[in-house]
Amino acid sequence: MPEDAPPPPSPGIGRERQFEVYIGGARGALPHVPVSFERLERAARRKMSREGYAYVAGGAGTEETIRANREAFERWRIVPRMLRDVSRRSTGVEVLGTPFQSPFFLCPIGVLDLAHPDADLAVARAAAAEGIPFVFSNQASVAMEETARAMGDAPRWFQLYWSTHDALVESFLARAARCGCSAIVLTLDTTMLGWRVRDLDLAYLPFLRGRGIAQYTSDPVFLEALQETLRQEPPPGGRITLSALGTLWELAGSFPGSRLHGLRSGLARAAVRRFVETYSRPSLTWDDLAFLRERTDLPILLKGILHPADARAAVEHGMDGIVVSNHGGRQVDGAIATMDALPAVVEAVGGRVPVLLDSGVRSGADVFRALALGASAVGLGRPYVWGLAAGGEQGVREVIRNLRADFDLTMGLAGCASLRDIGPDALQRA
Repeated sequence: MPEDAPPPPSPGIGRERQFEVYIGGARGALPHVPVSFERLERAARRKMSREGYAYVAGGAGTEETIRANREAFERWRIVPRMLRDVSRRSTGVEVLGTPFQSPFFLCPIGVLDLAHPDADLAVARAAAAEGIPFVFSNQASVAMEETARAMGDAPRWFQLYWSTHDALVESFLARAARCGCSAIVLTLDTTMLGWRVRDLDLAYLPFLRGRGIAQYTSDPVFLEALQETLRQEPPPGGRITLSALGTLWELAGSFPGSRLHGLRSGLARAAVRRFVETYSRPSLTWDDLAFLRERTDLPILLKGILHPADARAAVEHGMDGIVVSNHGGRQVDGAIATMDALPAVVEAVGGRVPVLLDSGVRSGADVFRALALGASAVGLGRPYVWGLAAGGEQGVREVIRNLRADFDLTMGLAGCASLRDIGPDALQRA
């Protein structure tokens, strides 16, 4: 069997995980982090700052889209089939030449140090250990080079936010290729920040404190442009308060080197100013995709597609894949749920490129339902962040193991021995 081929059928990933937990319980040990999503989130909330929890948990406006994502999954009911040999099952799949041991990946999520000090490194190590692809965030807490080293040869992709500085975009693409990323995930739905009420109530945006900008402060093009910012007249300062001093101290820690150097040189404050000026670019059009296509040989997926006409346009413009996503409900309040958008997008694409899905995924049954409606793989977001907050690297590993086990058991109990057996006839509209 080739080294990059999906794993052969197994008698039971799910059963193995179940008994790992139960045998541990017989010896007096509970799971490292809760298995229940609700209890996991509560455990994470106890570990996180008020601002950090609000940033991860929150959505746009009244958070209607977050609720809609869950309701859309729940409208589809699984119809199990009996007397099919499911004693050995294969959960493996290949997407864009990348083998997945299970049909899900870890979504790009920024500012992971809000959840745990090890941030992206803990997630990268967990993903690599469990054989799950990790999409590096454009707004990471750790530079992509360092995160890539933590993953070894494990699969990884890079999420790109298209900034106002094309040379910086080129630099990010080149760095991602050198870091072994096997695809670029261009995120289209965040050219402006959504109206996020939880963050606004706390008057908290992590980027203004220098958090989540490690890809920028580690980039040679950004650092060169930073010298221009340093030469500019600084904005007038407001009244000095203890809170302002605390913010300045936090900001100084965001720039490579010592905090004192960051404060004295003004680099940290200048980096945040430059970031705000650079991120992001709401003027993007379909014609701009040619620029990207000409500057990387890596496959490009468009993330944030919800309309079938946009899906067709993506294929017509030479894109290699689509991620049906509403950014976990964080951008447009009242947006269509991803599971409601998925069937029309899959039909519009007609099998020409893979269609992936994220937003609202909480269980193995969710993965199963998305695959049945035509998704090639599914992205996991908030659950792994709660695992990171509640239990660090081990917490992320257990979240991955639990989802893999849940999906394996759901697939077998529904009468499916492989992903090829999962189709629309496995579901019924509630």
